[in-house]
Amino acid sequence: MDCTTPDRAGAAPSEAASGELLDRLTQLAVETAFGDLPPAAVRATQTFLLDGLAVGVAGRTGPWRDETVRMALAWGRGGTARILGDALCVPPATAAFVNAYQMHCLEFDCVHEGAVAHVMTAVGAAALAECDRRTVDGQRLLLALTIGVEVAANLGVAANAPLRFFRPATVGVFGAAAAVGALRGFDQAATRRCFGHALGQVAGTMQAHEEGKPTLPLQLAAAARAGIVAADLAQAEVPAPADALEGRYGYFPLFETHSDSKGVASQAGLSWRVTELSHKPYPSGRATHGGIEAVLRLRAQGVRSDNLLSMQLRAPPLIHQLVIRPAHQGMNANYARLCFPYVGAVALECGRVGIDDFSEQALSRPEPLALAKRFTATVSDASDPAAFAPQTLSAELRDGRRAEMRIDDLLGSPSRPLTPEQQQAKVRICLAAVFTDAARAERLMEAVRSLPQAGDARELLDPITKPTPTRP
Repeated sequence: MDCTTPDRAGAAPSEAASGELLDRLTQLAVETAFGDLPPAAVRATQTFLLDGLAVGVAGRTGPWRDETVRMALAWGRGGTARILGDALCVPPATAAFVNAYQMHCLEFDCVHEGAVAHVMTAVGAAALAECDRRTVDGQRLLLALTIGVEVAANLGVAANAPLRFFRPATVGVFGAAAAVGALRGFDQAATRRCFGHALGQVAGTMQAHEEGKPTLPLQLAAAARAGIVAADLAQAEVPAPADALEGRYGYFPLFETHSDSKGVASQAGLSWRVTELSHKPYPSGRATHGGIEAVLRLRAQGVRSDNLLSMQLRAPPLIHQLVIRPAHQGMNANYARLCFPYVGAVALECGRVGIDDFSEQALSRPEPLALAKRFTATVSDASDPAAFAPQTLSAELRDGRRAEMRIDDLLGSPSRPLTPEQQQAKVRICLAAVFTDAARAERLMEAVRSLPQAGDARELLDPITKPTPTRP
């Protein structure tokens, strides 16, 4: 029997009949007040909201962004919701779509490593678009974001098998719907309908990741938009499946081959998953980050492209699934950001990996492409399908020497967080990609810091959406 298909009694490896996780997440969404959140969760939500906003602004420069906006504007112009880094106002569902695309198209958005998902992206884009509809205070926005991340991350953490679908999108739609429902003050019945209508729209294929196509960020865009649609349908009292997660044809039986929803239900809301998010210090797939850091450390020890024979990365299976692929002439930015040989070669050659390393001009340079051919990889033993580490990089040098570097935790993770100074530097870099006014970054950081006291969360977007001269 196919392990993804329940038998007629409804039993499946993902414990499809229990319903405990849906019950628990619904309870959290309805009954949690801002005052119930521990200070660490509030701080983490502010931290990663700031990161998402900054990355979303920089995403205005991303590949296929202008085409995406032109397409989205065909759905209708005018509205209350703003697009990051722009002066455009559009309907909320359109803003959610475009902003989520911008947040992910540079592969710079934060990630929950255990869930293997960018859980703030669809949640943040949907919640911000909803806030532009009406006056919502800052505490309510922070609460909704925390709940949305909790929903999406728990769905990802419950899965204990390798990726089959693009999880950032498949869990993101539920998180986005829950966040919008929390902003609207849904009761349990409406929240459960919200989950049911999210199930009806859940989608996300790993084929886009495999081929490195812009469909990848578009899937997160669709998840954000679907979150708002799910809330709209729930508010209209349109009936929806009641057992959206663990039902016979619910999320887990259909999208994950093995999961432990019951075990995760017992932990949901205890430590708050937003405190487990990781910053991305480099604008590339998270699975490339261990290798990038190892390259930079070896470079600091004297390893250079002119004395390198070969570089071999030993890493868990997830790394191979996500970013071990050949670099080649003519690859696009989406592919290159998910190509460890390319980003590793850039790190070795330049001592950094930045947004500009994925421009058409940068991708056509022969030097990193030639150097990338010296990078290879082998699979390490790892029982955890979500393991990003440990990773070990070995360099064979022309003079016969051998150098090695092991990475046990990725930079930016909770065990090795970015310093406040590093976080702020990232915000400034992202905003400088679009705005000439450097003071905008300071105003944005202050707006996020003061959000718990804000009477109107819409003020949060003022520093990054009002029209001013922008870079060409």
